[in-house]
Amino acid sequence: MRVLDKQMKVSRRGLLGASGASLVAMTVMPTGMIIGADSAWAAMAKNIKPETFATLVQMARDIYPHDRVADKYYAMVVEGLDGGAGKSEAEKSLLEDGVAELNKAASGSYMQVGWEKDRVALLQAVESSGFFQKVRGSLVTGIYNNKDLWPLFGYEGESASEGGYIDRGFDDIDWLDAV
Repeated sequence: MRVLDKQMKVSRRGLLGASGASLVAMTVMPTGMIIGADSAWAAMAKNIKPETFATLVQMARDIYPHDRVADKYYAMVVEGLDGGAGKSEAEKSLLEDGVAELNKAASGSYMQVGWEKDRVALLQAVESSGFFQKVRGSLVTGIYNNKDLWPLFGYEGESASEGGYIDRGFDDIDWLDAV
């Protein structure tokens, strides 16, 4: 079993740099391309508005915040939602109208709300809506079923194909004090 270092190593410079970067996390190009702040990822909205796509990526990060998970993985989930919007006008309307309501609640743009706790408060106000549940449900499977992310979460994957847990660390509990 791999033990992750849970101690945060943050310097003042790192904190200030990260907080400034979070205010401009994405750039929406006139062509509809959404580019991450670090230019490590880009996505193209095919069926929903680019602004809606970018807002959904920020919303995804706020619903399931993982500092070690790159925005590109959240964008991959939103690409799936975008694909579903192309197949169903009702789903497209759900996403577009949901983001419009979120922007209205934010008195402008959800993306421009600077503090995470303020964005979370906006999300809590809509968490019982079908829009929120659709996005949250897609994130559960899109983030936590992504094998590329399992090492970040300390999950080694399913064990049935490997013969079960008995020979794959079932008794690997060195963190438990000896009795």
